[in-house]
Amino acid sequence: MITQYGWSDALGHDFAPHAARGLVPGRVLVQQRGQYDIITDAGEMVAEISGKLARDAIEGGLPVVGDWVAVAVREDEGAATIHAVLSRRTGFARKAAGLDQSMQVVAANVDLALLVAALNADFNPRRLERYLAAARQSGAKPVVVLTKADLLDGGAQAVTAARAVALDVEVLAVSVVTGQGLDELRAMMAPGVTALLVGSSGAGKSTLVNVLAGSERMAVGDIREGDARGRHTTTHRELVLLPSGALILDTPGMRELGLLDAEEGVAATFEDIEALALTCKFSNCTHGSEPGCAVRAALAAGTLDEARWRNYDKLGRELAFTDRKEDRFAREAERKRWIAISKAQKAMRKKPER
Repeated sequence: MITQYGWSDALGHDFAPHAARGLVPGRVLVQQRGQYDIITDAGEMVAEISGKLARDAIEGGLPVVGDWVAVAVREDEGAATIHAVLSRRTGFARKAAGLDQSMQVVAANVDLALLVAALNADFNPRRLERYLAAARQSGAKPVVVLTKADLLDGGAQAVTAARAVALDVEVLAVSVVTGQGLDELRAMMAPGVTALLVGSSGAGKSTLVNVLAGSERMAVGDIREGDARGRHTTTHRELVLLPSGALILDTPGMRELGLLDAEEGVAATFEDIEALALTCKFSNCTHGSEPGCAVRAALAAGTLDEARWRNYDKLGRELAFTDRKEDRFAREAERKRWIAISKAQKAMRKKPER
């Protein structure tokens, strides 16, 4: 049964130490509020993580949808306990919302990252660049999917804009109304392939899942007339097995995707700017007022889009700020650790000898 969900001989080899402990493999299908639905050879069941895994897992190390896990099964209860997470081939991560800005892994072991944007008033090339950077960093193959191609009021311009920022990434315009692009999208959904849908609310992700699945698997929301934005209809992440044998994962809409450790993804997404910067007169050019700056020259000549350059600069500063903050947190944690060690040593010295 789990072979339908991507289990392979290579995974079986990696699983051997867990099998020796009497555990069985499973894949996480649904993650919702600390509870998991998994698939094993014994069927689908509800699972929880063990206390040891909850206690010892590093940041981002708890199970997410798409993960392969080692579980102890209680068949009579239709339940299981997750004891370990297998190494991930790929991982789509973002910076969590809130003050701690910790890493949040959205999905694991994804082959295709389908970056979904609607061809309406909410289309945003700058947001697409952010998604492209995160997808490239994840290790999955990105594909830009532009939905609602039947609403082509200015849609042709949006397609051109998407191709300009996508560079070598495939851009596919689709419509569930006319069927445009759906055959090409289905051709990507080969047996065993795991695809992740990422995009803001109202982009049409849930509708795509339903069309590809041939049934109403996901709730679909309306679009607000005022700004063409959608309402959140997907409230959890669920891995769906398609008739083709592929697996597809819808995610709750993300208008903002905080980047984390995505330097390589940003560099690949803005490969044109990175190459241009290498031709500056000075290797440490800040692209400000230095003479011989190739970036400023391209901006002045109009060969480099000003908005694209600003977004590149913004994402670079965002990553630099995150790195500095992480270094500060690490230094503070280390300082506290040594204070605790010092206190423990002083307490030991104060103990009377017997």
